[in-house]
Amino acid sequence: MGQPLEQFISPFVAALAAQKGYAENTTAAYRNDIVQFLAFLRLREGGINEPHQVTSDQVEAYVQDIQLGDQPYAPSTIARKISAIKAFFQFLIEQHQLDLNPAAKLTGPRVKKHAPRTLTAAEIQQLLLAPGQATPKAVRDSTLLHLLYATGLRVSEVVNLRQDDVQLEQGVVLCPGKGEVRRAIPLGTAHVWLTDYITNARPTMLKESSPTALFLNHRGQSLTRQGIWLILKDAAKAAGLSTEITPHTLRHSFAKHLVGAGEDLRRVQELLGHANLSTTQVYKNPNSGEKADTA
Repeated sequence: MGQPLEQFISPFVAALAAQKGYAENTTAAYRNDIVQFLAFLRLREGGINEPHQVTSDQVEAYVQDIQLGDQPYAPSTIARKISAIKAFFQFLIEQHQLDLNPAAKLTGPRVKKHAPRTLTAAEIQQLLLAPGQATPKAVRDSTLLHLLYATGLRVSEVVNLRQDDVQLEQGVVLCPGKGEVRRAIPLGTAHVWLTDYITNARPTMLKESSPTALFLNHRGQSLTRQGIWLILKDAAKAAGLSTEITPHTLRHSFAKHLVGAGEDLRRVQELLGHANLSTTQVYKNPNSGEKADTA
């Protein structure tokens, strides 16, 4: 008897992160997609539980179910689920559990790529200046916002940064990439803020139990994703920006402004940690989501 399909989910997700450099949100979505697919096989297709039992007909039945079932998914979600299934079976082949990929012939719906929402230079300045620097917390918040915009880091990457990941003398921050590779991203305008935060503000937040995380909360523990979202929400409100702004808005703005300034697209891909250049190409659109200045 072969191994149950469920046993391969965690190794598959780990491989996505290590080999393809997928972000935490992407790997979490892929995990959920595979869990849903395997549940379909168990409940709808006779209790299938091993790799060799899955046929192309069963895979196609699942795709038809998510396309035409009682609660059909959006084309973009269907396309991602198909990609997840194809990648999962390819992983099983690499693990010598299968010879052929039963999802190889699947084709996803054509999905129009929408330009990501970005901020204008004026809006960025309003946002970055909003926290001020009157207190250690204000310095931390300003530093965080400057780092997000100056480097294009994902919020999950910022949460996992340690203090020694910031190389002030070299003017870079080291961020995990594919496998054991760490990409070095110039600090740019965040350099002076990080110097102040690390030298003056962070030491006031330290407790005996504090971790090595770069950004700490008022209890001296690692700042969480939720904490970063709240900081950004408060800064946007203080700056008078009415549109919804997320950490990814700053990441998109970083990329859009770099491309607009003439930076090589492959260099932007490298800085963002995109697995494919096609993901980065959306920023070539001169109107890629940027709201026009109203002042």
